[in-house]
Amino acid sequence: MKLKKLYTFLNTDLDIIEKALEETIQSEHPVLKEASMHLLQAGGKRIRPVFVLLSAKFGNYDIDIVKNAAVALELIHTASLVHDDVIDNAELRRGKRTIKAEWDNRIAMYTGDYIFARSLELMTRVEKIKAHQVLSKTMVELCIGEIEQIKDKYNWDQNIRTYFRRIKRKTALLIATSCQLGAIAADAPAYIQRILYQYGYYVGMSFQITDDILDFTGTEKELGKPAGSDLMQGNITLPVLYALRNPNLREEIINTFDLENEKSINHVIALVKTSGGIQYSQEVSDHYLQKAYDIIKELPNCIEKTALHNIAKYIGKRKS
Repeated sequence: MKLKKLYTFLNTDLDIIEKALEETIQSEHPVLKEASMHLLQAGGKRIRPVFVLLSAKFGNYDIDIVKNAAVALELIHTASLVHDDVIDNAELRRGKRTIKAEWDNRIAMYTGDYIFARSLELMTRVEKIKAHQVLSKTMVELCIGEIEQIKDKYNWDQNIRTYFRRIKRKTALLIATSCQLGAIAADAPAYIQRILYQYGYYVGMSFQITDDILDFTGTEKELGKPAGSDLMQGNITLPVLYALRNPNLREEIINTFDLENEKSINHVIALVKTSGGIQYSQEVSDHYLQKAYDIIKELPNCIEKTALHNIAKYIGKRKS
């Protein structure tokens, strides 16, 4: 089943979000306008706006208010991808050339900054102090996560705890914040806000671990980028960290790894697959999903609760 079929009752409001996304990043400058639209039109799951809308349904739902948080969070995510592609020197994103590949690094960096600035401008329409406190704290952690990832590139000696802390900052917190801000924008009770935040955190951890698994098991067509891209960019993810626990595999992986040799990369991918690292990572992902299922049992029974459960299930089993 496709992800969008899990929340068809949101289609009208998601159309509003999509239109607002395009309107928000319009610019009088032709290069900024074209570059900003380039990535937006490549698509994406729009999972963060979906979480905002679903979470807001547990309060006083008003699309005219909630859409501002939903669009802002998607733009923050988009801006981070633009910057990531510069740092990782990536050529493809969602099956299309990246902004840095289509233009250059400078245009990409300023485009990312522009999209980020527009998101903050939009958030000013959410007149709730707590929403801004939560978002600013999340942005600080997101930046720290990005710096930590740069610091740990090609670091074969990092431990699994470092990995979990990094993906929490890079991915899980923004999804958790999407759930929390939806609830805040709709004045949902404080206990509902806490439940939704925890749910988003658990789903976000599973989401990133699944991404890291797919980097080894997916195809370029499924991923929109070459398999093994994270490894080639020096990002040591959970499947690799598990493989490195085996002394013999560790020595072979480190000695074999050669960025200039495609056969070397493919050999390392094969070693990780045979190490049990994929199975281990899947088990960890499933553990986080179970926590997500358990925490939302405390929510009132409704169509939105069912959607949250099914989205979590989809994220853990997705192929792209």
